[in-house]
Amino acid sequence: MSITSAIVLFAVIWFMVFLIVIPIRLQTQGDVGQVVPGTHAGSPEVHNLKKKAWITTGVSVVLWIIIAGVILSGWITIRDLDFFGRMAPLTESDGTGG
Repeated sequence: MSITSAIVLFAVIWFMVFLIVIPIRLQTQGDVGQVVPGTHAGSPEVHNLKKKAWITTGVSVVLWIIIAGVILSGWITIRDLDFFGRMAPLTESDGTGG
C-alpha cells in the first residue's frame, strides 16, 4: 500500500465514522425549546463537534491500523474478493518474489 492509498483509506474511514458519530447525543432547537425564527426545529443547538471530531479520529486510527494491517499482511487479497472468477489464474511470475 502506498502512502497515498493509506491516506485515502484513513480519510474514507474518518468520514464514515464521523457521519455515524454526528447524530449521537445531538440536541436540536426543538429539544431545547428555543427555536430561532426562520430556522427548523430540527436544527442543532448543542452539537459538540470538536469532541465528536476527536472521538472520530481515535476510532478511525484504531480501525485504520486493523484494516491496513490486514491489507499489508496479505491475509485478504484482491483475489479473495473475486467471487465470480473473472481474474486470470496466477502464474509463477505473478507470485510474490518467486
